[in-house]
Amino acid sequence: MKSLNFFPLFRNIFQIAWPVLVSQLALTGYGVLDTVMAGRLGALELAGVGIGAVIALTIMVTCSGVLLALTPLIAHLHGAGRPEDIGEEVRQSLWVAVGVTIVAMLLMQFPDPILKLASMPTDVEAHARAYLMANSWAAPGLMLFRVFNGLATGIGQPRAAMRFYLLGLALKLPLNLLLLPHFGGAGCAWATAIVNTILAVLAWGWAMRAGNYRDFHVFTRFSPPRWSAIVEFLKLGLPIGASFLIDISAFASMALFIARFGPETSGAHQIAANLTSFTYMLPMSLGIGASVLAGRALGGGDPELARRVGSVCLIAAIGLGLVMSAVLFFGAPLIASAYTNDASVYPIAVMFIKLVALYHIADALQASTINVLRGFKRTTVPMVVYAVALWGVGLGGGYWFGIVREVGAPGFWLAGTASLAIAGVAVTIYFLRVSRVPQAGQ
Repeated sequence: MKSLNFFPLFRNIFQIAWPVLVSQLALTGYGVLDTVMAGRLGALELAGVGIGAVIALTIMVTCSGVLLALTPLIAHLHGAGRPEDIGEEVRQSLWVAVGVTIVAMLLMQFPDPILKLASMPTDVEAHARAYLMANSWAAPGLMLFRVFNGLATGIGQPRAAMRFYLLGLALKLPLNLLLLPHFGGAGCAWATAIVNTILAVLAWGWAMRAGNYRDFHVFTRFSPPRWSAIVEFLKLGLPIGASFLIDISAFASMALFIARFGPETSGAHQIAANLTSFTYMLPMSLGIGASVLAGRALGGGDPELARRVGSVCLIAAIGLGLVMSAVLFFGAPLIASAYTNDASVYPIAVMFIKLVALYHIADALQASTINVLRGFKRTTVPMVVYAVALWGVGLGGGYWFGIVREVGAPGFWLAGTASLAIAGVAVTIYFLRVSRVPQAGQ
């Protein structure tokens, strides 16, 4: 293999990655606003919103995750110089978006099977139901916008989607203020539904007039569902959605187990969990940037460039992960004090943040690699690796260490770190195998 040309390739990856990172931070801002503003309505509303938000997040992220298949598909077609095929791929993805929207809405409007698992008080359940009903109407706009985002990112122009995400965050605050007095905690979800609808309409309206988007002829004709194209899309997209479900369910179950150790430990865990969500975004964004460039290279018939792009991404993610881990480890006391002044929570939070520093190294490797593999249209094996590692080693090992062996909450974090390390090494080996370029004479 030729020299990596690390810095030129990293610069190209980062040009795509940083708008993706900003978009993810803006989306995280939605949840922060909802939590802070719903908390002012009282413990009952906050509990209902909290439970409803966890259920809604799981459903929405899983369903919209299926649509992430569009980005590598577009990248391959863009690299091959087939703009009209990009338009057809987008039209078929819109049919998939209709399907996952229906699934998401039905799950949130009829949540009885899910709510029964939570066994919550009746008054809290009523608030959770109201939140889920309102949030179900956020699904159509979200799915339509995710298709636009997939197109924009797939052609290497994620800044367009980033601007809309930032607009959405700017709209969220006044809408929350307007709707919370009338709908309670569910007003946060109604605000999200309005924001998502506005963004979808504005984004596609802009795409119809933008010069470079017109080249794809997305809107020049109507395309009925082509089941062969939809099946191919789902072969790539369903494992992505399932991977998100595995990840979210493993982390949520970990929080439930840790809640057994008391409110101080549970509160410290929430601080650590919040930090992992933020630190995860950088390697994930790098992976998405690399997946676009790798897909474009593969579409253009240059598998060696695709391998070099993936390799640069992994090296950069690990290097930046080590830097971030050092910041977390040595800055744990300062970071913990920024989150809490509770004398009983603070020392536990410091300990957990130091564990997050170790956790993040493994997280950076797996998050970047699994996204790079999507650029190679490889999603099934990573999904299986996720299931075995996160559910088996992470949850199973956490229960054994934390509860059976009585190590306590740190046992769950150590098992979680081990699970991500196993996942990261496994998907990295898989990347090196699938990206291997045959040499002359082989």
